[in-house]
Amino acid sequence: MWRRLASLGFGVLTPWACAAADLTPTEVRWLKGAWPVIEFARVARLPLDIIVQPQAAPGAAPLAMAFVNGRCKLVLSMRGNPEADPTLNRIEPELRDAALELMAAHELGHCRRYVDGAWYALPAGFSAIVPDALTAEWGIAYSAMQAARREEGYGDLVGLTWTAQHHPQHYARLHAWLVRERSTDLVHGGPHDTLAWVQLAGHRMTLAQGSIFAAAAAVWTLGLNADD
Repeated sequence: MWRRLASLGFGVLTPWACAAADLTPTEVRWLKGAWPVIEFARVARLPLDIIVQPQAAPGAAPLAMAFVNGRCKLVLSMRGNPEADPTLNRIEPELRDAALELMAAHELGHCRRYVDGAWYALPAGFSAIVPDALTAEWGIAYSAMQAARREEGYGDLVGLTWTAQHHPQHYARLHAWLVRERSTDLVHGGPHDTLAWVQLAGHRMTLAQGSIFAAAAAVWTLGLNADD
Protein backbone atom coordinates (compact mmCIF):
# COMPACT_ATOMS: atom_id res chain seq x y z
CA MET A 1 0.00 0.00 0.00
CA TRP A 2 2.60 2.56 1.08
CA ARG A 3 4.67 2.07 -2.07
CA ARG A 4 1.89 3.75 -4.01
CA LEU A 5 1.72 6.88 -1.88
CA ALA A 6 3.24 10.23 -2.71
CA SER A 7 4.94 11.82 0.30
CA LEU A 8 5.22 15.57 0.72
CA GLY A 9 7.66 16.78 3.35
CA PHE A 10 7.48 19.88 5.54
CA GLY A 11 10.49 21.44 3.87
CA VAL A 12 9.02 21.65 0.39
CA LEU A 13 5.30 22.02 1.01
CA THR A 14 3.55 25.25 1.90
CA PRO A 15 -0.15 25.96 1.53
CA TRP A 16 0.64 28.24 -1.41
CA ALA A 17 2.90 25.70 -3.11
CA CYS A 18 0.30 22.94 -2.99
CA ALA A 19 -1.11 23.68 -6.45
CA ALA A 20 2.35 23.20 -7.95
CA ALA A 21 2.70 19.76 -6.37
CA ASP A 22 0.15 18.08 -8.69
CA LEU A 23 -2.55 18.22 -6.07
CA THR A 24 -6.26 18.48 -6.78
CA PRO A 25 -8.26 21.56 -5.69
CA THR A 26 -9.91 19.44 -2.99
CA GLU A 27 -6.52 18.35 -1.62
CA VAL A 28 -5.29 21.95 -1.68
CA ARG A 29 -8.39 23.09 0.22
CA TRP A 30 -7.99 20.48 2.96
CA LEU A 31 -4.27 21.16 3.33
CA LYS A 32 -4.74 24.92 3.50
CA GLY A 33 -7.41 24.50 6.15
CA ALA A 34 -5.30 22.10 8.20
CA TRP A 35 -2.07 24.03 7.79
CA PRO A 36 -2.01 25.81 11.19
CA VAL A 37 -2.10 22.40 12.90
CA ILE A 38 0.58 21.02 10.59
CA GLU A 39 2.78 24.00 11.38
CA PHE A 40 2.14 23.45 15.10
CA ALA A 41 3.34 19.86 14.71
CA ARG A 42 6.50 21.07 12.99
CA VAL A 43 7.28 23.53 15.77
CA ALA A 44 6.55 20.82 18.37
CA ARG A 45 8.97 18.54 16.47
CA LEU A 46 6.48 15.73 16.12
CA PRO A 47 7.63 13.19 13.50
CA LEU A 48 4.83 13.95 11.06
CA ASP A 49 4.81 13.40 7.30
CA ILE A 50 2.03 14.34 4.87
CA ILE A 51 0.89 11.61 2.51
CA VAL A 52 -1.37 12.21 -0.50
CA GLN A 53 -2.77 9.05 -2.01
CA PRO A 54 -2.57 9.38 -5.82
CA GLN A 55 -5.00 6.51 -6.44
CA ALA A 56 -8.75 6.48 -5.90
CA ALA A 57 -9.65 5.58 -2.33
CA PRO A 58 -13.43 5.13 -2.08
CA GLY A 59 -14.48 4.13 1.41
CA ALA A 60 -11.42 5.66 3.08
CA ALA A 61 -11.68 8.57 5.47
CA PRO A 62 -10.65 11.77 3.67
CA LEU A 63 -8.17 12.51 6.46
CA ALA A 64 -6.55 9.85 8.64
CA MET A 65 -3.40 9.02 10.61
CA ALA A 66 -1.12 6.06 10.05
CA PHE A 67 2.12 5.02 11.71
CA VAL A 68 5.16 3.69 9.86
CA ASN A 69 8.65 3.09 11.26
CA GLY A 70 8.23 5.42 14.21
CA ARG A 71 6.74 8.28 12.19
CA CYS A 72 3.20 9.59 11.93
CA LYS A 73 1.63 9.85 8.48
CA LEU A 74 -1.19 12.33 7.93
CA VAL A 75 -2.94 10.67 5.00
CA LEU A 76 -5.21 12.47 2.54
CA SER A 77 -7.44 10.09 0.59
CA MET A 78 -9.40 12.48 -1.58
CA ARG A 79 -9.26 11.09 -5.10
CA GLY A 80 -12.30 9.11 -6.12
CA ASN A 81 -13.58 9.56 -2.58
CA PRO A 82 -17.27 10.51 -2.57
CA GLU A 83 -17.00 11.87 0.99
CA ALA A 84 -14.17 14.38 0.46
CA ASP A 85 -16.24 17.30 -0.86
CA PRO A 86 -19.54 16.48 0.91
CA THR A 87 -17.72 16.45 4.26
CA LEU A 88 -16.82 20.10 3.75
CA ASN A 89 -20.16 21.02 2.21
CA ARG A 90 -21.94 19.86 5.37
CA ILE A 91 -20.06 22.52 7.34
CA GLU A 92 -21.15 26.15 7.32
CA PRO A 93 -18.73 28.16 5.14
CA GLU A 94 -17.51 30.44 7.92
CA LEU A 95 -16.65 27.40 10.06
CA ARG A 96 -14.81 25.35 7.46
CA ASP A 97 -11.24 26.44 8.20
CA ALA A 98 -11.74 25.98 11.94
CA ALA A 99 -13.41 22.60 11.34
CA LEU A 100 -10.51 21.43 9.18
CA GLU A 101 -8.13 22.46 11.96
CA LEU A 102 -10.25 20.51 14.45
CA MET A 103 -10.06 17.41 12.24
CA ALA A 104 -6.31 17.77 11.76
CA ALA A 105 -5.80 18.28 15.50
CA HIS A 106 -7.82 15.12 16.14
CA GLU A 107 -5.32 13.22 14.00
CA LEU A 108 -2.42 14.96 15.73
CA GLY A 109 -3.77 13.61 19.01
CA HIS A 110 -3.30 10.12 17.58
CA CYS A 111 0.27 11.02 16.62
CA ARG A 112 1.05 12.27 20.13
CA ARG A 113 -0.22 9.06 21.69
CA TYR A 114 1.79 6.95 19.26
CA VAL A 115 5.00 8.93 19.78
CA ASP A 116 4.54 8.69 23.55
CA GLY A 117 4.26 4.90 23.33
CA ALA A 118 0.73 5.09 24.76
CA TRP A 119 -1.28 3.97 21.72
CA TYR A 120 -4.14 1.71 22.84
CA ALA A 121 -2.85 1.88 26.44
CA LEU A 122 -4.88 2.87 29.47
CA PRO A 123 -3.60 5.29 32.13
CA ALA A 124 -2.30 3.90 35.40
CA GLY A 125 -5.13 2.71 37.61
CA PHE A 126 -7.40 1.67 34.76
CA SER A 127 -7.88 -1.80 33.31
CA ALA A 128 -9.81 -3.07 30.31
CA ILE A 129 -12.84 -5.20 31.10
CA VAL A 130 -13.92 -7.94 28.70
CA PRO A 131 -17.39 -9.51 29.14
CA ASP A 132 -17.10 -13.06 30.49
CA ALA A 133 -19.52 -14.39 27.90
CA LEU A 134 -17.16 -13.71 25.00
CA THR A 135 -14.93 -16.40 23.57
CA ALA A 136 -11.19 -15.77 23.54
CA GLU A 137 -11.29 -14.74 19.87
CA TRP A 138 -14.21 -12.39 20.34
CA GLY A 139 -12.64 -11.06 23.51
CA ILE A 140 -9.56 -9.97 21.56
CA ALA A 141 -11.73 -8.27 18.94
CA TYR A 142 -13.81 -6.57 21.64
CA SER A 143 -10.70 -5.27 23.42
CA ALA A 144 -9.28 -3.89 20.16
CA MET A 145 -12.55 -2.13 19.33
CA GLN A 146 -12.76 -0.56 22.77
CA ALA A 147 -9.13 0.56 22.58
CA ALA A 148 -9.83 2.16 19.19
CA ARG A 149 -12.88 3.88 20.68
CA ARG A 150 -10.79 5.31 23.51
CA GLU A 151 -8.24 6.67 21.05
CA GLU A 152 -10.99 8.27 18.98
CA GLY A 153 -12.37 9.86 22.12
CA TYR A 154 -8.98 11.30 22.95
CA GLY A 155 -8.58 12.54 19.36
CA ASP A 156 -11.95 14.30 19.50
CA LEU A 157 -10.93 16.03 22.72
CA VAL A 158 -7.63 17.21 21.23
CA GLY A 159 -9.56 18.62 18.28
CA LEU A 160 -11.97 20.39 20.61
CA THR A 161 -9.09 21.68 22.73
CA TRP A 162 -7.47 23.16 19.65
CA THR A 163 -10.77 24.87 18.83
CA ALA A 164 -11.19 26.15 22.39
CA GLN A 165 -7.73 27.70 22.37
CA HIS A 166 -7.48 28.90 18.76
CA HIS A 167 -11.07 29.60 17.70
CA PRO A 168 -13.00 30.26 20.92
CA GLN A 169 -15.63 32.28 19.05
CA HIS A 170 -16.60 29.15 17.09
CA TYR A 171 -16.39 26.64 19.92
CA ALA A 172 -20.08 26.22 20.69
CA ARG A 173 -21.03 25.75 17.03
CA LEU A 174 -18.19 23.33 16.29
CA HIS A 175 -18.90 21.34 19.43
CA ALA A 176 -22.52 21.03 18.29
CA TRP A 177 -21.30 20.00 14.82
CA LEU A 178 -19.09 17.28 16.29
CA VAL A 179 -21.96 16.00 18.45
CA ARG A 180 -24.10 15.73 15.31
CA GLU A 181 -21.31 13.95 13.43
CA ARG A 182 -20.81 11.43 16.24
CA SER A 183 -24.56 10.90 16.67
CA THR A 184 -25.21 10.13 12.99
CA ASP A 185 -25.31 6.40 12.24
CA LEU A 186 -24.09 5.79 15.78
CA VAL A 187 -22.99 2.25 16.59
CA HIS A 188 -22.99 1.97 20.38
CA GLY A 189 -19.62 0.75 21.57
CA GLY A 190 -18.10 1.17 18.10
CA PRO A 191 -14.84 3.02 17.44
CA HIS A 192 -16.59 6.34 16.78
CA ASP A 193 -18.94 6.17 19.73
CA THR A 194 -17.14 9.04 21.44
CA LEU A 195 -20.07 10.99 22.84
CA ALA A 196 -19.12 10.01 26.40
CA TRP A 197 -16.08 12.26 25.98
CA VAL A 198 -17.42 14.91 23.62
CA GLN A 199 -20.35 15.70 25.88
CA LEU A 200 -18.01 16.30 28.83
CA ALA A 201 -16.46 19.15 26.84
CA GLY A 202 -19.61 21.12 26.19
CA HIS A 203 -18.14 24.30 27.70
CA ARG A 204 -15.08 25.84 26.11
CA MET A 205 -13.42 26.66 29.44
CA THR A 206 -13.15 22.94 30.19
CA LEU A 207 -10.32 22.79 27.64
CA ALA A 208 -9.05 26.36 27.61
CA GLN A 209 -5.94 25.94 29.78
CA GLY A 210 -2.70 24.00 29.29
CA SER A 211 -1.29 22.24 26.27
CA ILE A 212 -3.79 20.81 23.80
CA PHE A 213 -2.68 17.30 24.75
CA ALA A 214 -2.69 17.71 28.53
CA ALA A 215 -6.03 19.51 28.61
CA ALA A 216 -7.58 16.80 26.44
CA ALA A 217 -6.05 14.04 28.59
CA ALA A 218 -7.63 15.44 31.76
CA VAL A 219 -11.14 15.32 30.28
CA TRP A 220 -10.39 11.98 28.60
CA THR A 221 -9.62 10.45 32.00
CA LEU A 222 -12.90 11.76 33.37
CA GLY A 223 -14.61 10.02 30.48
CA LEU A 224 -12.84 6.78 31.27
CA ASN A 225 -14.14 7.00 34.83
CA ALA A 226 -17.68 7.56 33.58
CA ASP A 227 -17.33 4.68 31.11
CA ASP A 228 -16.39 2.10 33.75
